[in-house]
Amino acid sequence: MKRVAAALLLVTGAAHGGPASPAPCAAAEMHQFDFWAGRWQVSSADGRTTLGASEVEAVAGGCALHEHWHGSKGAEGESLNIYDAASGHWHQTWVDNSGALLQLDGGLVGKAMVLENVHGPAAARVTERITWTPLPDGRVNQRWETIPAGKPATISFDGYYRRRAETSGASP
Repeated sequence: MKRVAAALLLVTGAAHGGPASPAPCAAAEMHQFDFWAGRWQVSSADGRTTLGASEVEAVAGGCALHEHWHGSKGAEGESLNIYDAASGHWHQTWVDNSGALLQLDGGLVGKAMVLENVHGPAAARVTERITWTPLPDGRVNQRWETIPAGKPATISFDGYYRRRAETSGASP
């Protein structure tokens, strides 16, 4: 009986005693992309053309960011973004209502998050590069460049994210 009591004390004591383990996603690298979290109105650089709205929130206990995009012309998409401590890289998987899938890898360059995907045969490689840059006024610029091998880059998307005012019952 004494052994059972001692074992019980050991088990319950171990569960409640000792230093707390750090949260699995507490490392600073896991939060490099947190500047993108929020509810956003997305427009052209001059603010005259609304491109859409986006909600970006921490999910999975703060271990990932989930984006839900609502384009002004009916496009909808979602991305899941996570820092992989094993590789030291950020990953994004994007899917949308056109059936598109885009998987990007990269990391922080200065203060900007730069993620890329390289695809196609060697002679016709194309790099898709998306850069999210936090701006001094609180906006975030998202620029998507498509770069065919040996050719100049074209801008596929250039949106400026401005935080939306929080209102009760607001829709995206």
